[in-house]
Amino acid sequence: MHFALLGGEQGASRDVAMNTKNRTYPERPIVAVAAVVFKGGDVLLVSRGQEPRMGEWGLPGGAQELDETVFEGARREVMEETGVDIEVIGLVDIVDSIRRDADGRPEYHYTIIETMAEWISGEPTAADDAAAAGWFSMEEALKAVRWSKTVEIIEKAALLRRSLNR
Repeated sequence: MHFALLGGEQGASRDVAMNTKNRTYPERPIVAVAAVVFKGGDVLLVSRGQEPRMGEWGLPGGAQELDETVFEGARREVMEETGVDIEVIGLVDIVDSIRRDADGRPEYHYTIIETMAEWISGEPTAADDAAAAGWFSMEEALKAVRWSKTVEIIEKAALLRRSLNR
């Protein structure tokens, strides 16, 4: 496992920025894109630098932007969070991520379009909202990731990749 940490503060100014973007308590689900990026037998993971799931290892990704295809969004998000350039190969699945507050209200609600990609160039350097980024062997990745849905997506992408003979 090789990874890089992001320096700097993750203070209140980022929290305020998130609230102004309506990411907490949104009026509707936020469409997000993520990528299972392969480099040989390794998988690219990021440690999230902000909520939801702050500090957990997962897939690079984020909100899709207006006038951007899912594949363009996945490529952009991976580049912004890690500095790694990718070729998106296809879709893996769609996952709903809903986190409720103590009162049962949806605090976060993302519909995540999960893609699969191959590394083109670059070495992971944590940036944007990633606190760390790095390559993990498949075994290490499956142990590092805590959210069962992400584990399922990585396993599904690996099977799909094998079926495509990549």
